[in-house]
Amino acid sequence: MMFLTRRIYKFNLHFNINQKLNIAWLHSSMDKEAEIERIVRIISDHPFPDKPLHPTLRHQIPNALLSTPIIEKVLGNLFGAHSNGLKAYELFKYCLESDFYIPSSGAFEKTLHILARMRYFDKAWELAERMKRDHPSLLTLKSMSIMLSRIAKFQSYEETLEAFEKMEKDIFSGKKFGTEEFNVLLRAFCTQKQMKEARSVFHKMHSQFPPNTKTMNILLLGFKESGDITAVELFYHEMVRRGFNPNNITYNIRIDAYCKKGRVGDALRLLEEMDLAGFPPSLETITTVIHGAGLVRNISKAKNLFDNIVERSLKPDTGAYNALMSSLIRSKDVGSAASLMNEMEKRNVEYDNVTYHNMFLGLMRSEGIDGVVTLYMKMIEKKFVPKTRTIVMLVKFLCENSRVDMGLDLWDYLVKKGHCPHSHALDLLVTGLCARGRVEESSDCCKQMLERGRVLSERVFQMMERFLVEMEEMDRLEELKSMMKKLKLSLPPKQHDVYCKMDQIY
Repeated sequence: MMFLTRRIYKFNLHFNINQKLNIAWLHSSMDKEAEIERIVRIISDHPFPDKPLHPTLRHQIPNALLSTPIIEKVLGNLFGAHSNGLKAYELFKYCLESDFYIPSSGAFEKTLHILARMRYFDKAWELAERMKRDHPSLLTLKSMSIMLSRIAKFQSYEETLEAFEKMEKDIFSGKKFGTEEFNVLLRAFCTQKQMKEARSVFHKMHSQFPPNTKTMNILLLGFKESGDITAVELFYHEMVRRGFNPNNITYNIRIDAYCKKGRVGDALRLLEEMDLAGFPPSLETITTVIHGAGLVRNISKAKNLFDNIVERSLKPDTGAYNALMSSLIRSKDVGSAASLMNEMEKRNVEYDNVTYHNMFLGLMRSEGIDGVVTLYMKMIEKKFVPKTRTIVMLVKFLCENSRVDMGLDLWDYLVKKGHCPHSHALDLLVTGLCARGRVEESSDCCKQMLERGRVLSERVFQMMERFLVEMEEMDRLEELKSMMKKLKLSLPPKQHDVYCKMDQIY
């Protein structure tokens, strides 16, 4: 009893100190975002698993930074940076071992997502088991959804059902599974467009877990994501026949399905029907129809719908502006799209990756390299980090337009931000650099990728091998080989199998 009392006293003491340190830190002149970026960069640059990460974390992260929102933000940045999942896991484990840290469901879910995305399923189950033991309240439907959707993507139908059963009988033991958990399982298959499997699960288990409107909407969404408008309508009528009343989500799914197929007239008909049924269209609904009008290049309708947002006492957000901007760019009116982007800035509507991606796409088709470079410089000035598809598009365009130097500049910018660019971006950059005889810089980029726990594609390695042999840079080649061999040992089984062909290198 005395021991327990000491433990409680110690926890309260550390908690109070932690709170005071956090308050002092947040009110100091230290830039919070800069600190988060620094931690992300330290973790991304660390040569784990060659060297343990925990001593570095102890040395580099003061206790005041082990607060719930800061660690959650760091893990979110590591997720967005495509950092190696094991590094994120080491950070979360380090935090759990600290008396200064109180874990959150958000931090747990981000760590779980990073591990599952990279197919470290053994580690993901290990983490779930620890949460069951130490922090059972953090086990949520969202964490279940993250795990099941990745298992459905990378493993078999049977393995996904086995995972669901393991969660019911082991991880979430003591909790009676019902319709909400059943919906999570269905969503796992639907998000992967595995509608045959989703149907099978529904017919097999719906008597055990009585479906509700949300269940039917999940299946409807799955048919929509599969691009089968006929299946969407057939299932909608089946849903109504079974006695389920459509709600605003049902209408949104059907409207989006029609818009994606360019059937804007049908979407507008549903928009009116939705209003009459007592479900006022949301900003998201109107944004969907604006995008649909843009797909068929009906700019006047897209503009009318955008103006209708304010008339409905709603406020246009980044998504609504992006939808109209995309419509203008599809109609080759890049000037108006640029004006819309300026309007966003004046109205303090933040740019996101879609904003930049759409504008880059429009400039590539209209102004060429000069326009792209101007926007690129503005993006860097704002310290914005683009997402993978925009990075790949930019690197490809820059290299094709003899601006491989800017492609390398973008790579360096991302690395300094703690991000690990996607292997497709590396493929394009290395090809561009090697074609211009800049093999040493290509080798450095490959090293940076490997140091961050990401493998090289077979194509890139063979290219580097050929050029380094020609240049008699055997030390560089052996270093890359050694790094790849070590990294392969830490890969999860199924990723390891993908790279088994690389064995001939060694």
